[in-house]
Amino acid sequence: MRIFIEGIHDMGLLITLEGPDGSGKSLQADLLEKRLQAEGYSVVRSREPGGTPIGEAIRDVILNPDFQEMDSMTEALLYAASRAQHVAQKIRPALAEGRIVLLDRFLDSSLIYQGIGRALGIETVEAVNRFATGGLWPDITFMVYINFEEGLRRKKAQKGSLDRMEAQQEAFHRKVNEGYLTLTQRYPDRIVLIDGARSVQDVHQDIWDRTQKMLAERDS
Repeated sequence: MRIFIEGIHDMGLLITLEGPDGSGKSLQADLLEKRLQAEGYSVVRSREPGGTPIGEAIRDVILNPDFQEMDSMTEALLYAASRAQHVAQKIRPALAEGRIVLLDRFLDSSLIYQGIGRALGIETVEAVNRFATGGLWPDITFMVYINFEEGLRRKKAQKGSLDRMEAQQEAFHRKVNEGYLTLTQRYPDRIVLIDGARSVQDVHQDIWDRTQKMLAERDS
């Protein structure tokens, strides 16, 4: 029998970074990882979808631009399947060892992209992901927010081409962009809204200041 315990994972810490494509959240995850390691913390860095061999294989299917016919529920379930493997194989074991797990995207992305962007409903997608993760939620989420048009411009400049999710219609990206603000209001005690339009160092300093505060509270 699987036991669902929200917010309980020994003395480990689960930190997630979320944000529109091109927001710079991956770069901020790099900077935060290096800062934590410099302070002597053991960090497990990962991403979603992916994080495990099975998850990475699912990622290839989800983001493949050839699969434009993918149904919205299929998409949501594939993300949840990748996440279930990720939690079981990598995240929970690391947390049980007292390590800091730092994720580039987690379940909030599904709530936004599939719950709001695909109009499946936040409650529906949340229920699927509660089952997939065994009720695991982040201790803190940094929502690095920028305008979706600027985000996609940055992303295309970085990659030259867009994957299946990035190449969706403008109306979808507009809904997703608004969804980030909606979710921040829904979980104000967990999600910290960060203005991603500022300099890389200013954004990092905001994230680091909040992380230090949480670590001090945990370690006291």
